[in-house]
Amino acid sequence: MSSAVRKRRPQTVQQFVLEELRRAITSGDLKPGDPIRQEALAARFEVSRVPLREALKALEAEGLVVHHVHRGYFVAELSVEDLEEIYRIRELLETEAVRTAVRRMPEGTVGALERIQQQVERAAEEGDVAAMAEANRLFHFTLIEASGMPRLIRLITSLWDATDAYRSLYYTEPPHRQQAVEEHRAVISALGRGDEDAAVHRLDQHRAHAVAALRKVLAPEVDERD
Repeated sequence: MSSAVRKRRPQTVQQFVLEELRRAITSGDLKPGDPIRQEALAARFEVSRVPLREALKALEAEGLVVHHVHRGYFVAELSVEDLEEIYRIRELLETEAVRTAVRRMPEGTVGALERIQQQVERAAEEGDVAAMAEANRLFHFTLIEASGMPRLIRLITSLWDATDAYRSLYYTEPPHRQQAVEEHRAVISALGRGDEDAAVHRLDQHRAHAVAALRKVLAPEVDERD
């Protein structure tokens, strides 16, 4: 096992396997439609099949893998329908979280977002898709968690987990990374002014642009007809 993998290993074996499998899927190491070869992965992660099966069940619940009877687990195929449904639900839930966060706005939140934005921009400039996705997630959840609504945060987290693969695909294109950078700056500006409506509007645009771009990749023939 590499020192980098060992260094980020969480407390439990199942958590470790879950994080490594999710990372393999969202980074493209395991691609949509690929079979999950459990024996090979157990050897790769130096674990038994038990935590691997538990991790696969968790990923199945997130929608990142699917199970076919007598065939085993496969990385889920990406679809426009799935993407649009999840992003619509995200819009509804995140709007509530952001409005509440703006009204509460714990001290230091905007400053924290500005520091995280530096990580986002550095990753965007370097073309580091994995780092960009990680910093982007930290940016959004720093704001969402400022709502102080743990149940809502958990629901939104599950939706983000289910779309990590889509997000990584979006960030492979430099123009998309730059657009995300500019949209984040607009969100920070609105939050700095305490403008709740503007912050929600900018985040709505942020999601809509991602969905529109991914629709062209996942279903280009449908997009052309539209």
